[in-house]
Amino acid sequence: MPKEILVNIREGEKRVAIIEDGVLDDFYIEMEREDFLLGNIYKGKVESILPSINAAFVNIGQEKNGFLYLTDVLNPLVEEELSGARKFISRLLSGEKKQLKKKKREPVSFKKGDEVLVQVVKEPFANKGARLTTHVSLPGRFVVFMPHDKHLGISKKIEGTDERQRLKEILKDIRGVRDGGFIVRTVASKKGKRELIRDARFLLKVWQKIKKSSDDRKAPTLIYKEYDLLWRIVRDFLREDVDKLIVDSQEEYIRIRKFVNMLIGHEMVNKIQLYKAEMPLFDSKDVSKQLNKIFDLKVFLKSGAYIIIEPTEGLIVVDVNSGRFKVNASPEDAAFMVNMEATAEIARQLRLRDLGGIIVIDFIDMGREGHKRQVAQALQKALAKDHSKTEITRISSLGLLEMTRARTGKTIESRSFDPCPYCEGRGRVKIE
Repeated sequence: MPKEILVNIREGEKRVAIIEDGVLDDFYIEMEREDFLLGNIYKGKVESILPSINAAFVNIGQEKNGFLYLTDVLNPLVEEELSGARKFISRLLSGEKKQLKKKKREPVSFKKGDEVLVQVVKEPFANKGARLTTHVSLPGRFVVFMPHDKHLGISKKIEGTDERQRLKEILKDIRGVRDGGFIVRTVASKKGKRELIRDARFLLKVWQKIKKSSDDRKAPTLIYKEYDLLWRIVRDFLREDVDKLIVDSQEEYIRIRKFVNMLIGHEMVNKIQLYKAEMPLFDSKDVSKQLNKIFDLKVFLKSGAYIIIEPTEGLIVVDVNSGRFKVNASPEDAAFMVNMEATAEIARQLRLRDLGGIIVIDFIDMGREGHKRQVAQALQKALAKDHSKTEITRISSLGLLEMTRARTGKTIESRSFDPCPYCEGRGRVKIE
């Protein structure tokens, strides 16, 4: 199945479309007017403590103070011992126990005025400041480096005892790591020792620069800025299964080739191509039409069925409808076929629109428990390629499936449109 990464550079923004077999599979956008904070590391100052919710507000030099939960956190600036496709970082920040077999620490006692090294795990939203964590993580191409967590872990998606043990042995060979740990990413499976070691050493050098900068500067200040969109795309998506990466800017073409050569190696450089035709890149690949549809309320399936996606203040509602779908089958089997077809499109639309939080999917009613299980499993499989963390429940007796998708920033729609000043975004015309 042909796979291409298209990079469109326009005044004030960069857009990246990932195409599989001619179909838009993923989409990312970065605008110059936005101050992107996710992944940034700051030396902050504690401004206030909220004992009632066991949290602190930390001044990181932004318009609003960041929010930091004090449960199971550490502060390397006051402790003597130093012990993140956009998917591991969200796990650390979601309040889980992290499923990591790391050494238990006593919670750090903060007081107003303390300095603390923090990383942004969730962008500011509405009137809320950025969500912060002290568990810094630096994602690389094949591994994630955790400076304060002494742990060598392997992604659960990597199967096979021998392969998992091989990867652990490679990590143990990394010299100069007295403190800190690594998590091997899923894409590292079957990769050679040289590739993993190069990736790990690159992250170690980044961390050394962060530590030195932190020692030399006063809070509040930015210590480390996460790489821009194009760097992250190369890091997380440019793999062997990608046929080519096409970019329509000479300047960015040269820049991408340079950091592909540095981060991956010269073997991938030949996949980078400069687009020079007069027709806009996204138009030439039929991407523009597909992009316009991600803002539609109703999304049609090939069978004539459709789904409706409606974001609300507290959750996202997805409704599956049979529409023009016709088949010579029982109502139960017809419902099952539509629901199965809808799962892949639902997962795709969640990625394209970057929808997060609580999502409720109203499938067409099915009576058989076996059908319900198969639909839930199909959705789970379709969500597997999502770089954001997702969790789903079983389909209830009412045909409802509840799921969550990690939200780290604004949706594509909210970044592309402003609410109507007349109807306040309700989208209705009053009858005179």
